[in-house]
Amino acid sequence: MRVGLDVGGTKTDAVAIGADGQIAARLRLATEWGPGGVVRTVVEAVRRLGLQGVDPATFESVGVGMPGQVLPGSTHVVHAVNLGVTDLDLAAAVEPLLGIPVAVENDVKAATRGAHALRHGPRGETMAYLNLGTGIAAGIVRDGRLWRGGHGTAGEVGHISVDPHGPLCRCGQRGCIEALAGGASIARRWGHPGRIPVRDMMDAADAGDPTARALRADLMAGVAAAVRILVLTADVDVVVLGGGLTALAQRLRDGVAAELDASAEASEFLRSLRLAGAHRTAAGGLRGSGDRRRTGRRRPGSRPESTGGCHPWLKSSSSPIEPPPVRWSPTRSHR
Repeated sequence: MRVGLDVGGTKTDAVAIGADGQIAARLRLATEWGPGGVVRTVVEAVRRLGLQGVDPATFESVGVGMPGQVLPGSTHVVHAVNLGVTDLDLAAAVEPLLGIPVAVENDVKAATRGAHALRHGPRGETMAYLNLGTGIAAGIVRDGRLWRGGHGTAGEVGHISVDPHGPLCRCGQRGCIEALAGGASIARRWGHPGRIPVRDMMDAADAGDPTARALRADLMAGVAAAVRILVLTADVDVVVLGGGLTALAQRLRDGVAAELDASAEASEFLRSLRLAGAHRTAAGGLRGSGDRRRTGRRRPGSRPESTGGCHPWLKSSSSPIEPPPVRWSPTRSHR
């Protein structure tokens, strides 16, 4: 039996998976802060799984997804800002306590692998998975393989500053995408206690609260900026949105769509890329119409796009932990 952990900035999800690939046990617990806290969280999560009706003696390995850079070929994590971790070799700290092998991957890159596997996209497709949670980051799959870049930082869009006069980010810059659209930043700037601060902020914005409306505008602008950056720099065919903030569903979709529409209206260049044309599927949902090759020809079996609108495709996920992802397909004419 294998154990999988998603160590997030505020919570850790844990599953035990049998040889048949089915989930045998599942739990969630709060993530402790700092290197020692992360180690304690991992050990405690595995211990509690063993109390969920499965035999801990059958645990063969532990796979951990967590924020920060994971040095290629290692279990060494650096710059996990949202966990208070600067430098931690997680396996070296945890394996002696658990007695089983531990593997570590950046959480977003691990989610990217999962999103690509569930998507069953066309062969040769380039896909970006944009995670909207406590922080903001993306992973990229090209030709079926995770693309890490030269130093393992490909897709780290959260700390690209898009507003030098914007809010202060934990990384030290101002106006980072994560400072505008990350769940932790929004909760901190909103400043009202609550179980789900981002949802509370959105409700207040819908009711006309001026502070909440400003925060909502930053959220939508930040996510739209991340989508544009991924499309323009990595030339991806589709952007899949995932993470906790996608539980906002229609409200997130409509707000980011409006931002992309507005930028297209203001820029002939962006308009020529047709970042988010849309059509309705037979099931009545909205699907981005980016299923075309760069020549402008549609892939076999794809539907023709409409000429208007700027909407993503919202589809339920088979993941037992994450909310539904939003799929954003840029539709581009021949360049």
